[in-house]
Amino acid sequence: MTGTDHPARILIVEDEDNIALALSHVLGREGWKVERVADGDAGLAAVRDLHPDLVLLDVMLPGMTGYEVCQAVRLEPELAEVKILMMTARGNAMERRKGLALGADGFIAKPFDLSDLLEQARALLSGSAEPSNA
Repeated sequence: MTGTDHPARILIVEDEDNIALALSHVLGREGWKVERVADGDAGLAAVRDLHPDLVLLDVMLPGMTGYEVCQAVRLEPELAEVKILMMTARGNAMERRKGLALGADGFIAKPFDLSDLLEQARALLSGSAEPSNA
C-alpha cells in the first residue's frame, strides 16, 4: 500500500504534544504524509476516515485507550491493511503481549530512540516486519 504512487500516510495518535511534534518532524523528513490526533476516539475516527498506511498509537490516551482503538480497527475488515505500531511508557512484557494479541503489528517502549522507531516504521511499511518486541 506504500508503492511508488504516493508517500506513506502515517497517523500519530498521541496526547503529549512534545512527543507528537517530534514524531511529526522526524516522519515528515522521511517524505511521509503525517496527520496527528490527540485522543483515542479521534484516533479511531481518523483511521476510518484516512485509511493510513501506519498508525503510531499511544496506549495511554484520553477517551478510548490505544488497546481499545487497536481492537476496534482489527474488527473492521476494510482496515485490515492498516499497520499499527503501539507506543507506551509501560513497556513490560505483559503490555507487549496484550498489544500484539489485540492485533498490533509492533510495540515500542517510551522513551525510544527515534532511529529505532524509524527502523520499525520502515519495516512495517515495506511489509517485511514481524511483530516486534522492541
